Amino acid sequence: MKEATGQRLAALSLGAVGVVYGDIGTSPIYAMKEVFFSTTHSIPLTPANVLGVLSLIFWVLTIVVAIKYAYVILRADNQGEGGAMVLLGLALRATKDIAKRRYLTLLGITGVALFFGDSIITPAVSVLGAMEGLTEINPKLQVAVVPMALLILTGLFWVQKRGTGGVSAWFGPIMAFWFAVLGGLGLYHMSSNFGVLAAINPAYAVGFLVSYPGLSLVVLGSAVLAVTGAEAVYADMGHFGRRPIRVAWFTWVMPALVLNYFGQGALILKACGEQAAASAGAACKLHPFYDQVPHAMLIPLLLLTAVATVVASQAVISGAFSIARQAVQLGFIPRMQIVHTSHKSEGQIYVPAINWTLFVLVFIVVVSFRSTSNLAAAYGLAVTGAMFVDTILFAVVIFGLWKWNKLLGIVLIGLFGIVDIGLLAATAVKIPDGGWFPLLVACVVLVFMTTWKRGRNLMNEQRKATSLPLAPMIEALSRDATRVQGAAVFMTSTPDDMPAAMLHNLKHNKILHERNIILHVRFDDVPLVPRAKRVELTDLGNGFSKMVVHYGFMNAPDIPKALAVAAKEHGVEFDMMDTSFFVSREVLVPTQCSRIAVWRQRLFGMMARNAQSATAYFEIPSNRVLELGAQVKF
Repeated sequence: MKEATGQRLAALSLGAVGVVYGDIGTSPIYAMKEVFFSTTHSIPLTPANVLGVLSLIFWVLTIVVAIKYAYVILRADNQGEGGAMVLLGLALRATKDIAKRRYLTLLGITGVALFFGDSIITPAVSVLGAMEGLTEINPKLQVAVVPMALLILTGLFWVQKRGTGGVSAWFGPIMAFWFAVLGGLGLYHMSSNFGVLAAINPAYAVGFLVSYPGLSLVVLGSAVLAVTGAEAVYADMGHFGRRPIRVAWFTWVMPALVLNYFGQGALILKACGEQAAASAGAACKLHPFYDQVPHAMLIPLLLLTAVATVVASQAVISGAFSIARQAVQLGFIPRMQIVHTSHKSEGQIYVPAINWTLFVLVFIVVVSFRSTSNLAAAYGLAVTGAMFVDTILFAVVIFGLWKWNKLLGIVLIGLFGIVDIGLLAATAVKIPDGGWFPLLVACVVLVFMTTWKRGRNLMNEQRKATSLPLAPMIEALSRDATRVQGAAVFMTSTPDDMPAAMLHNLKHNKILHERNIILHVRFDDVPLVPRAKRVELTDLGNGFSKMVVHYGFMNAPDIPKALAVAAKEHGVEFDMMDTSFFVSREVLVPTQCSRIAVWRQRLFGMMARNAQSATAYFEIPSNRVLELGAQVKF
């Protein structure tokens, strides 16, 4: 991707402020509150403790977001795209060893599974955190917090089917204004105590951890809320580019976040006063975010906060849609309906199955946990797990693929690994209190993904073992089979073998068409395949051709368009009303098999039955398709 400059750089940077940093930008609503005013732990509100926590937050933001993601990992792009699947693809290029590739693949899809766990918690905690501002207006409004959060979330998931193209243009200006408000409020409260700037010294963070060894993991587990959404810095690189994302972070987002956190620290010291110097935070009634403004300004701040959390949640939901599409096209989950909501942008998609699954789970989370204090225990584990997976995969890339200087690589990976392990340990202690939920979701997703991948591999092996080579069959068929007018397209996953649909067609109908195209769709390990390189056509003679259609994992498959490309570039005419598509639909028959458990065979069969048909997924006209079934045993 060509580096943006001038007005385009400014526009892309503004867009990145709205989409990339929406999640991390709403963390000030609840992060400091959960550190100092949580119901699960108590920290004396001394200046040393406040400075220690501010120092922890500052250095976690600096190491994880600024250095690890914005400066280093953004270098790991594939055609300008980033994200978990891209990093996995780059890591797989670094090794040819089958066993190592298998472990790397498992690690990569574990990171994806953890991302889906985070996609459930993020909208819940963000919107709940915003609605808890109602109690600052009037404590009696506590009963309205959960219903209002559910109402907003229901509306958010309901409008997904209409696409976000029309409103996404507002995301940047809205979040830019949000960060300006955060920075302004923080600077105002810092003016009463500029001494909080001393927290930039990492000695305060170390001193705090040493002073409270028993509480350090608990507090760090709450402080990690400040970096939730950091993985979006890498995942959204393809939408905006490396430079705009960096510019947005270093010039606008990070300064605003640091100012607000430090301002909240100054407010805590000022508001709680001397009476909190030797007592727990529970003795001081304060919401460090909402109490930054006078009571008269609470309603405007609440409305702005609600809008900001909706934008943040939208970014996470859109990310889940993109990850799901990539997983489908790389063969990790079954085909599912993918609706393109924009004619201009291929990235604007809506995945109904993912949308409503997320909605149901988010609804359950809000009703079950009911507050950000309770949700804080569930939040963070999936995020830190995914970040740790990124570090491991990135280590494979820099040592195995890029051949970086070993000393530099060891220093960087060592720094990232120490921080990731510390954050992961801090969130792991919260498993009994709610951290089990995103972990459970991730485990379920992982079981589904590994089952589908394993089942597809075994079916391909079984198909390969029983298939007939195509080349000698063409010679025999050209002599014996009866020919009819028109063209037949046989979809196959093994282009050098005789398609099962062709075999069944000959067995039952005993005919061949004048022209027969063996069509294989291949999803390459790149985000996008340009149209000029999408179609390969080989003439096999005797009225047979082999066509391989290449797509990237972010391309939208469309076979009629691919045939149109073949007609234009290779001079092969296709009349859709005179072309029949033959698709084989395989049904798994569970058997006792040492290679895969029966329960996983049944799960695979259930997933296969509910997968979107190849006809719909590849945009093939349904009135031109013949599906021929076949039973498969492992």
